[in-house]
Amino acid sequence: MNSMQKLSAILLASALTFTAAAQEHAVNPQIKKVVDQVSEARLRATIEKLVSFGTRHLLSPQDDPNHGIGAARQWIFNEMKSYSPRLQVRYDKWHVKKQGQRIVRDTDLYNVVAVLPGKTMPETAIIIGGHYDSLNLGAPRPQNATDGNTGTIPPTQTDWSKLIDLPAPGACDDGSGTAATMELARVMSQFEFDKTLIFITFAGEEEGLVGSTLEAAKMAADKQVIEAVLNNDIIGTDKSGNGRMSNDSVAIYSDEQEDSPSQSLARYAKLMGERYLPDMKVNLVFMQDRLGRGGDHAPFQQEGYAAIRISTPNEIYANQHHDTDTLENMSIPYTARVTKINAAIAASLAMSPKAPVVTSLPRAPQGTAAAQPANAPAAPPRVPLPMLSRGRSGYDAQLRWRPAGDESKITGYSIMIRATTAPYWEQEFFVGKVTEYLLKDVSIDDVRFGVKAIGADGTESVVAPYVYPARRKAVIETIQ
Repeated sequence: MNSMQKLSAILLASALTFTAAAQEHAVNPQIKKVVDQVSEARLRATIEKLVSFGTRHLLSPQDDPNHGIGAARQWIFNEMKSYSPRLQVRYDKWHVKKQGQRIVRDTDLYNVVAVLPGKTMPETAIIIGGHYDSLNLGAPRPQNATDGNTGTIPPTQTDWSKLIDLPAPGACDDGSGTAATMELARVMSQFEFDKTLIFITFAGEEEGLVGSTLEAAKMAADKQVIEAVLNNDIIGTDKSGNGRMSNDSVAIYSDEQEDSPSQSLARYAKLMGERYLPDMKVNLVFMQDRLGRGGDHAPFQQEGYAAIRISTPNEIYANQHHDTDTLENMSIPYTARVTKINAAIAASLAMSPKAPVVTSLPRAPQGTAAAQPANAPAAPPRVPLPMLSRGRSGYDAQLRWRPAGDESKITGYSIMIRATTAPYWEQEFFVGKVTEYLLKDVSIDDVRFGVKAIGADGTESVVAPYVYPARRKAVIETIQ
């Protein structure tokens, strides 16, 4: 009997597991209420208004009340302010110097940020975002183009100074993501959550993720605790340029590193998204983004945060970055469904306990400092190791963890197990309110393990996986 068979036998033998599973998988009525309040009509009206500014190019007019990026950001700011007095709305502003191919002159850049403070864990934030700037790259690409870029002349052949005044409606890219962010700010600001929710509409995405790069660096410097970043970009089309159609699925991009924070968040997003919208399929793509392309979640990943991109699997490349990216060429009902997926994920995170801690720093060797010569090279930094061992017998799976916060609202923990080749967790084993568990005769070398916290209201944290760091490269001394 292999490890997975043994684990299955353990689970089948435990009546407690079935009771816990029923509690864990129940639909939370408040989360469902948040999901149900997403308005298709409001999304349509928001995208119509964004399109009406003509262009939202980063270098378009800043002071025209009706046209350009300045008018767009002021309208977004005013709308966010109108949603709730508890929503703290601000501009995060930078003066960006002329640089590279795309930013052809110095400019001011504004991200619009709306903060809904949490009740019991206000230090921990969930970010929901999309970029409000738009771009028209000009002439359509030749019909025989094969590089799969964006349906327009390749950027390397573009004079970006000539693009600023072109009409850039940006309905889908990324009016759809901006509208979703604003709609979730409106709906969720009518409720209270344990964790803080931050709604951000970024600028300068089309010039190289400028606004999100500055925002992520600022938050990292401020030591902002961010549990998740949900970036919505191109969530408005349900029919691709080659005719493929699907209005019941959405793609989530994370990264390529197995059991990374972003992959763990993506698995959670799939679980919660499909729980509250069972007629939607959440497809995980273990890549940071589509090949050769990028989004505003990437800078947050680079700062060490868990971040994902939520996007349609059915893009129309010929419309992106062109004047045909209009409301008529997208699907508002599809945008509403993806917005509801966001609502389910964000509300579940904001109400859930924090994920348990499954790593600890190894002890520093005793007496090594005194024995080292003054000019000796510094010892390598201690790397956190998973609290996973073979137990006293050497043939069991001994799992340990510790709470990340207040345990008063936690009913217990579930151990998660999957095969090393499986993309999703396959087994759940509720073990109660303990901080260690021994699985007899189960090899830690055969499967992957994780632990999640279960809240008193049935909410559940992201799974904290047990991951061993990569083995360091050894330097071997030789004698010549």
